[in-house]
Amino acid sequence: MIEHRPFASLGGADHGWLNAKHHFSFAEYHDADRVHWGALRVWNDDTIKAGTGFPPHPHADMEIITYVREGAITHQDSLGNKGRTVAGDVQVMSAGSGIRHSEYNMEADSTRIFQIWIFPESRGGEPSWGTRPFPRDDRSGRFVTLASGMEGDHDALPIRARARVLGATLKAGETIEYDFNEAWRYGYLVPAAGKVEVNGIVLEARDGAAAFDEPKLRIRALEDAELVLVDAPGLNHA
Repeated sequence: MIEHRPFASLGGADHGWLNAKHHFSFAEYHDADRVHWGALRVWNDDTIKAGTGFPPHPHADMEIITYVREGAITHQDSLGNKGRTVAGDVQVMSAGSGIRHSEYNMEADSTRIFQIWIFPESRGGEPSWGTRPFPRDDRSGRFVTLASGMEGDHDALPIRARARVLGATLKAGETIEYDFNEAWRYGYLVPAAGKVEVNGIVLEARDGAAAFDEPKLRIRALEDAELVLVDAPGLNHA
């Protein structure tokens, strides 16, 4: 089963400094049919104006993955971590028992990010943060695992969930496949850019495709495209 979720159908709010679109219920937006997708709780499509951002605020018991689409995001947290993550790269914050952080766009132009939250397998634990580069050219024509709590994904940023966040870039006409390898998995695919066809369903840029218990996704690029995919388990957090 795959459900197409057009970008125009997403919730959201324009705060002036932040224009946010929500694939799932978030803040003032609530849709009883779009609260989470398995252990995937949040997928926000955020545009942050230059010189603005999220001031310090707390989180606990959530894996928070930031995929930078354009620009850069500058992170600082209560553990003393500081870092700047640029377009195409990824940062991961495991909130654990609790952490405060800020995320600012210190660039001259707007920054665009996907903010992805996944429920951890268990509550508590020491909070942590990390970032690393994932050159887009290294993902040409194939999926690369960006963040993962799955066995064998040694090159990915670690998360505390049996989930994967993957990225790929495709040239128009190229096709790739993703095998879930396990039953009862929840997949959520968003083209960050470009138009694609997923198992016969056409997605425009920033549309969502929610797949459940599909053995395989077959993705054909109708235009040059950049993809982000989450492969998540069912919801089973403590």
